[in-house]
Amino acid sequence: MIVKITSSAILGIESWPVDVEVDISRGLPQFFTVGLPDVSVKESKDRIKAAIQNSGYTFPGNRVTINLAPADIKKEGTGYDLPIAVGILAAQGIITPDRFSEYLFIGELSLDGSVKSVNGALLAAIQAAKMGFRGIILPRDNAAEASMVESIEIIAVDYLHDAVEFLNGTRDIPPMETDMSRLFSRDLRYPFDFSEVNGQNQAKRALEVAAAGGHNIIMVGPPGSGKTMLAQRLLTILPDLSFEEAMETTKVHSVAGLLGRGEAILATRPFRAPHHSISDAGLVGGGRVPRPGEISLAHNGVLFLDELPEFKRNVLEVLRQPLESGSITVSRSLASVTYPARFMLVAAMNPCPCGYFTDSRRQCRCAPQQIRQYRAKISGPLLDRIDIHIEVPSVRYRELTGQSGGETSETIKERVNRARDIQKGRFRGAALCNAGMSNRQIKSCCALDEESRRLIEMAVDRLGLSARAYTRILKVARTIADLEGEESIRQSHVSEAIQYRTLDRDAI
Repeated sequence: MIVKITSSAILGIESWPVDVEVDISRGLPQFFTVGLPDVSVKESKDRIKAAIQNSGYTFPGNRVTINLAPADIKKEGTGYDLPIAVGILAAQGIITPDRFSEYLFIGELSLDGSVKSVNGALLAAIQAAKMGFRGIILPRDNAAEASMVESIEIIAVDYLHDAVEFLNGTRDIPPMETDMSRLFSRDLRYPFDFSEVNGQNQAKRALEVAAAGGHNIIMVGPPGSGKTMLAQRLLTILPDLSFEEAMETTKVHSVAGLLGRGEAILATRPFRAPHHSISDAGLVGGGRVPRPGEISLAHNGVLFLDELPEFKRNVLEVLRQPLESGSITVSRSLASVTYPARFMLVAAMNPCPCGYFTDSRRQCRCAPQQIRQYRAKISGPLLDRIDIHIEVPSVRYRELTGQSGGETSETIKERVNRARDIQKGRFRGAALCNAGMSNRQIKSCCALDEESRRLIEMAVDRLGLSARAYTRILKVARTIADLEGEESIRQSHVSEAIQYRTLDRDAI
């Protein structure tokens, strides 16, 4: 008897239906799996056999053939254990055929028959809804994230026999439900606040501009000046995630297996801070079977690169394309996948190898050649893609011991939200914020008066700015005008935007 169970395969952040076909025929007791399975799928036969027997059922003593179709898609992971086991039991007549064709199945089996969590449950639930299934049967630990898909039943099981009894109609398992309004209406609280930062008013202003326009930013300053502290608090002034953005971000984290146990959705923007020893594959994604990297895990959030010159040159250079396109395509012999990578890049670096070149209170020990070599580790094309360069000087004692650090994150966030609302009305969905403007939009939205035009012309000539740096100045000036509620870009807006190109100046 041949039985067909539906499961799913994950490729990138997309799910593909997989038919798990089970055939039990006469012959010596053997277990074959075909259909381009990887090692983890091939090894599942021993887990499945033990799980079936330890759940109180009989494993067939004949030839068992499992076909995973379509055969041209690589099948990897342990999520096929549950559908294969259900198929074997159905082929023996232990499960009645009335209900299992209405559900999609994913889940890993332990030797005792318990069902363990797998990666990509949210994508599998979306696939089940697209195919018109009544629901999905999956591990209880994955039920919360799958419940984001409200149009199907989410049946959570703890053991194999729970699924068998549900399919036979001898046990009622109520579908899991999630209160979506509760997830997104609750007051989001962060452990950080901008009011905790004493001094650094110029840096805080630059971060406010960056948040309002979605601009990339690099902070340059001596050790202990507060660069990391400022970067961590950027999340607290960014606009809240929309439901669509939250679903996109959750998909990536679901595929990577980074969702917490029972976690339904990422309601806050991610903050990723990889160490400078990371490889290029770890940053942008890769592996024999491509996996999302740090830039995709930071999708719709912040990617913080501390000690930027300490990163390997080839690692930094791979950032250039995703910073422009908002996505990354990873090609391997087995597959070519595209991951989203629309993030805010926040970088930090010292002004020189010893860190004290710009510090007025400590003497720099570096020779000019050493400083030039240190800064040359960051290429010009990469710096061109960073809209805002800001110096973060060391904090003086009087500022450090002040009673208050200034405005709270909530106050700054209100101004950021007003600026973002202006941009949404201007672009009508064509661009999320000023940083994503195309050349055509720049021409229509960033018109300059004569004084502003002369000022920016002088800056381009004296600093030797590239065409890309010129457009970055226009975008930042547009954001500064939005923060002030001005329809037109004025000379003061352009002047402030030019000041945010610190690294374009020859400081040595």
